[in-house]
Amino acid sequence: MTKLIHELIFKSADRNCNKEALVYKKRRINYTDLADEVGKAATGLLGFGLVRHERVAVYLEKRIETVVSLFATTLAGGVFVPINELLKPEQVAYILADCNVRILVTSVARLKLLEIVLPQCRDLHTIVVVGVTGNAPHIPDLNIVSWEEICLTTNNRVVHRCVDSDMAAILYTSGSTGKPKGVVLSHRNLVIGAKSVATYLENNPDDRILSVLPLSFDYGFSQLTTAFYVGATNVLMNYLFPRDIVNTIVEENISALAAVPPLWIQLSQLNNLNKANSLRYITSSGGVMPRQTLHLIRRALPKTKVFLMYGLTEAFRSTYLPSEEVDKRPDSIGKAIPNAKVFVLREDGTHCAPEEPGELVHCGPLVSLGYWNDTQKTAACFKPLVSNQIGLSMQELAVWSGDTVRVDKGGYFYFISRRDEMIKTSGYRVSPTEVEDVIYATEQVGEAVAIGVPHPNLGQAIVVVVTSRAGVTLDADKLLMACKRHLPAFMLPSLIDIRTNELPRNANGKIDRKCLAHELQQTFINISV
Repeated sequence: MTKLIHELIFKSADRNCNKEALVYKKRRINYTDLADEVGKAATGLLGFGLVRHERVAVYLEKRIETVVSLFATTLAGGVFVPINELLKPEQVAYILADCNVRILVTSVARLKLLEIVLPQCRDLHTIVVVGVTGNAPHIPDLNIVSWEEICLTTNNRVVHRCVDSDMAAILYTSGSTGKPKGVVLSHRNLVIGAKSVATYLENNPDDRILSVLPLSFDYGFSQLTTAFYVGATNVLMNYLFPRDIVNTIVEENISALAAVPPLWIQLSQLNNLNKANSLRYITSSGGVMPRQTLHLIRRALPKTKVFLMYGLTEAFRSTYLPSEEVDKRPDSIGKAIPNAKVFVLREDGTHCAPEEPGELVHCGPLVSLGYWNDTQKTAACFKPLVSNQIGLSMQELAVWSGDTVRVDKGGYFYFISRRDEMIKTSGYRVSPTEVEDVIYATEQVGEAVAIGVPHPNLGQAIVVVVTSRAGVTLDADKLLMACKRHLPAFMLPSLIDIRTNELPRNANGKIDRKCLAHELQQTFINISV
């Protein structure tokens, strides 16, 4: 039985050594060669002094060396820290310093960007440079080596012994307030997560999974682990335009694609999405899929299974809606995934009645180890629940998501809002999703985001920021009239802000609500109803 995350690769190599494991541009590598590269890189990391549980950060775009670095780190007994390639130098430096990274894997171009901030990273001693290294800068007190130098290490060093409860990864959440938090995941978390997801998606060795999400995002990294768990092929892609994704699906005969709702919104509006008919299934997580977007996707890809999912980095994945239920309850995030327990609880820890809003609480083997070096935040979000079983009463750790949901009498969950995104206006609590759904239903907008901004009389006023669909000229008054037809007065937007440019994204590709809220607070602070 697989217990450690890197064993996924080695066991797939044992089962089918010549099976294609990774594709990146024109390079293709089978499981045997991937396992060999992971082994060499692990030996190289040990040769440069990596100690058990020390952190190795990887700041690269999606490519084969990125994947090898991550899995080689755990084979060597270390903890990998994938850093989103879109982060700025100051953000990267914060992560490197926060979790005391010892070795950094990056490229020359990125190293040049980081040169000025790396002196802040006191624990860093070695930088591994992937690609051409001729123009790599010299940075005092840092050992800069090439990727080839790491992989050509021939000494057979004994890797540090690990068990499945050991740390394997630290994934930094984008965070809604303050600095990002490092979520510590064990080998057990990652392996059981891969098995659970692969089970309900019915992944098999013939699947060809396209990875377009950042590998620093738990949802993005899951595309690797589910593929490796069953011995499928993973195609790595750093796309520029949504249409490029469709072209790659056709060229590589892709059978599976995961994306966040903002990307699905863009893909659904392409006139060639129907060409992606090789897709056996698609998944969506990281937010609510608008009904109109789901309708467009189903119309373009009628034979493709759609899985709507909900997850949080602190517990990997919590719920999924089976494809056969999507038409019956398209607003639902489904039921608990295999090997997870999910509840809706009140603040006092008691269970909510059906349809009563409460906080989603997750327990089971997917609950992470907590936040790196932050006992206060860990204690606030990770709390014990009493589990009464026949002849046994025990406590098990649960993570409180901060998300407001409800569950119906059939046991299906429905997302309402992030606690910190709820709009408090005129004494009411308003879910931004409810307002956004009405705007999307007009079939006029590309994207829509409802945000609360300070208002002297209302507490918060509702501002909706929208972009138009291709070929559509938006009229704010008409959108407001649509809202008046479907929403009570206290939920009506005080302003509809029409944008011509794409809305800002955070590092995981989600719409950056925090950025928009800050901008709107400065611009519309004196909104009147």
